Amino acid sequence: MMRSRSLREPTKGSLSDFAQLRKLFAYTRPYRVQLSIGMAAVAVSSGLSLAVPQFVRRFFDTFIASLQGAGFSLNRTVGLLLVIFLVQAAFNFLRTYMIAQVGEGVVADLRRALYRHLIGLPIRFFETRRTGEITSRLTSDASVVQGAVSQALAQLVNQLALLIGSVVLLFITNWSLTLLMLAIVPVVMLAARLFGRRLSAISTEFQDRVAEANASAEEAITSVRVVKSFTAEGLEAERYGGLIGASYRIALKRAAFRAAFFSGIILAMFTAISVVLWVGGRLVVAGSLTPGQLVQFLLYTFFVAGAVGSLTNLYSQFQEALGASKRIFELLGETSDLHAAENPKHLAEVRGQIRFEGVSFRYGSPTDDDERGRTAVLRGITLTASPGEVTALVGPSGAGKSTLVTLIPRFYDPTDGRITLDGVDLRDLDERALRASIGIVPQETQLFSGTVRDNIRYGRPGATDAEVEGAAEAANAHDFIGAFPDGYETVVGERGIKLSGGQRQRVAIARALLKDPRILILDEATSSLDSESEALVQGALETLMRGRTVFVIAHRLSTVRNADRIIVLADGRAVQQGTHGQLLAQGGLYEALYRRQFQEETVAEV
Repeated sequence: MMRSRSLREPTKGSLSDFAQLRKLFAYTRPYRVQLSIGMAAVAVSSGLSLAVPQFVRRFFDTFIASLQGAGFSLNRTVGLLLVIFLVQAAFNFLRTYMIAQVGEGVVADLRRALYRHLIGLPIRFFETRRTGEITSRLTSDASVVQGAVSQALAQLVNQLALLIGSVVLLFITNWSLTLLMLAIVPVVMLAARLFGRRLSAISTEFQDRVAEANASAEEAITSVRVVKSFTAEGLEAERYGGLIGASYRIALKRAAFRAAFFSGIILAMFTAISVVLWVGGRLVVAGSLTPGQLVQFLLYTFFVAGAVGSLTNLYSQFQEALGASKRIFELLGETSDLHAAENPKHLAEVRGQIRFEGVSFRYGSPTDDDERGRTAVLRGITLTASPGEVTALVGPSGAGKSTLVTLIPRFYDPTDGRITLDGVDLRDLDERALRASIGIVPQETQLFSGTVRDNIRYGRPGATDAEVEGAAEAANAHDFIGAFPDGYETVVGERGIKLSGGQRQRVAIARALLKDPRILILDEATSSLDSESEALVQGALETLMRGRTVFVIAHRLSTVRNADRIIVLADGRAVQQGTHGQLLAQGGLYEALYRRQFQEETVAEV
């Protein structure tokens, strides 16, 4: 069973930094050409930068030591510098554009892979996570990663090339001065290592707080009607403000940490430059070094200082990206507890016989802290639903009715026992083929924010307009859809908020009709409707139920009197089975429930 845990909790086999970066940059493989061109442009641009101090040295040695021929040499030197700057600008453009292609492509691919993986995870995963936290991984975390694999990558190569090239040329110019200047580098690198670890932890904490704030906002916006009905706008704003305040304080902590570190690095590097200037000046006075060589040395020293400063900044960016990618890869590492068969069976024709054989189920394991995980929701259920029959599930709240039907499309697997479709264990069937043969009309209808036509066609994406409208007509939805100014092109709003409850339900029935499933699950599909809407929806349901194996969960027992079989559940057990007449004759729980409802309805009518 999948363990319930927060997204912030590290997985057991967390990747090392190197392995994580390697896994991240594996996404650059489809963009090898652009990456190669970009890296080549970086190398050329860096090489041209390294050539500039050579011309500056020549300028000083030529024009300060001797003024003969200065005009011609000056023109040639400046002209060459302008050519270098022009060519360098072209390669900088090529570098920026090509690496940006790689970065944008990698992040788009990463988001696609993450979403495809997430949408394929089982229901259990989404029950233990908040939507805002998950969407934060797709947005803010992916954006942090984007910076690392786009411009930061180009800067990394550029600064490394400048650092290595400058150090080599410094040694050629004067090895003793170079060793003096480089004495500070080990200290800087050690400090960067220690800094990076701490920054990664702070950045991870910051991203977690942002994810919490996103989750809080997502919940409040989704339930905005409840928020307003309880005049809780101030409470929600305060809650969100508190979470954002927490992330802001962590961001300030991160900023102070980075500022102190970078200030220290800059101080150390410029102290080294000052020492080099002092020693180098004495060497020029002594005649061991020409003025041009000193200026060249200082320029390369500035290159080294700039490269070290940039690399420490890039190191911090990569540490932040590691924290973000860690959470992304943790999600990509999530696996389903619904194990797929190695060689899944495919039914040539689904007849629709469903059989429960000693089925027991709990949502977690006996060792879970959550009481829901330790308690069995279903206990030893055995029943058979024959093709074309209507099986009704009744019983008090919490008896296990909804849980039982969620096992049929294999949203969960039984803890004990098995469920078969036409004699084949559901676990041996292809999961997609199984669910393709099942239609569900829940109590709370979920529509998407597109048009009415799009929502109906969701049942069969390849359906024609005529088939969509035919399904709507069979679901008693065509008339009200036609009354809209835009007809089937009417946008229903998020979760279908622009439609009434009865209208949403009939659109959902049309969607199920278009799918044409052999097995149909109706989970209290009319319980929240008024009498007029219920009558229309009930008529649509009767059309939908014809010739299918149907499971009906009903709150009103009067709606299941004509069922072929009624299963009475109590405390997760099937305590009675039979037709309406047989169960009334037996007495027991069904009769008690029926009599109580009959009396309540009679009182309500009076």
